[in-house]
Amino acid sequence: MADPMSSSDKIVVSGFRHFFTTADGDVQATDKVDLTIRSGEFVTLVGPSGCGKTTLLKAIAGFIRPTEGTIHCDGKLVQGPGRERGVVFQELAILPWRTVRRNIGHGLEIAGVSRAERDKTVRRLIELTGLTGFEERYPHELSGGMRQRVAVARTWAADPDVILMDEPFAAVDAMTRLTLQEELARLCAATRKTVFFITHSVDEAVFLGDRLLVMTRRPGRIKAEIAVPGRASGRDWESFTADPEMQGIADRRDFCGCFPASGCCCPSRRWSCSGGRSRLRPASPTRCWSRPRRPSPPSCAWWIPGCSPNMPAPACG
Repeated sequence: MADPMSSSDKIVVSGFRHFFTTADGDVQATDKVDLTIRSGEFVTLVGPSGCGKTTLLKAIAGFIRPTEGTIHCDGKLVQGPGRERGVVFQELAILPWRTVRRNIGHGLEIAGVSRAERDKTVRRLIELTGLTGFEERYPHELSGGMRQRVAVARTWAADPDVILMDEPFAAVDAMTRLTLQEELARLCAATRKTVFFITHSVDEAVFLGDRLLVMTRRPGRIKAEIAVPGRASGRDWESFTADPEMQGIADRRDFCGCFPASGCCCPSRRWSCSGGRSRLRPASPTRCWSRPRRPSPPSCAWWIPGCSPNMPAPACG
């Protein structure tokens, strides 16, 4: 069981186990999960598809009741959604008939916040999320990355104590995703919110998190917990890829088995192409995929740390 709550504990999950009822009987989504998230901490959770990551997040949000176990937020039993917990989903949840400014302020408007206070909060978040100059644009006039910025800002605007994020950047292109990750890191540093962030990307989890949790295949349980050292220079991809300590964490064997559908059981395998010629490259945020992909065209090279460049790509065991 999780330790009793201390004054610094924001979320405590104790003995959580969940089953879904189907026409063929009960399906176990997660094994027993115990988890504590401290106030102001950014915790990332990585694991294979279908292991129960989103189920755990929805239970913390109060969208589903655990089959077994309890979840507490600030010492109070979670029995449903609450204003102290905000959620950012992978699917966009912004209103197409509202401008950027009015989307971000929507929750504040519903809560009856005065217009002056609402405008002050919205202006600050627009600046923090890089949306300056787009205040009066509608969602259909924005790129996918900018729409996701709006969704993030709208959640922050309601000022919840806890932000729950379910793969919020999965649907955007690789370069935009890097920018959004850096902006999220700056936003969290400025607001000191407690964040629980789900991802399939090991690099994303290490880059953003103060602490990283690794989940097994379904029924998921937490098999590893990794502390990520703070970085005095801040969080940006240039310093991250040049930091051997960060790269060492991303290449740990704890992540093996997280991505069985990708054709590789080790996330440190990376590949790249340059001018149609196959060659090895150091890790780079624009060419590094924590969830490995088959190279295309065939001239691309596999890179496995410590292995020969001529080694064929092995099948996942």
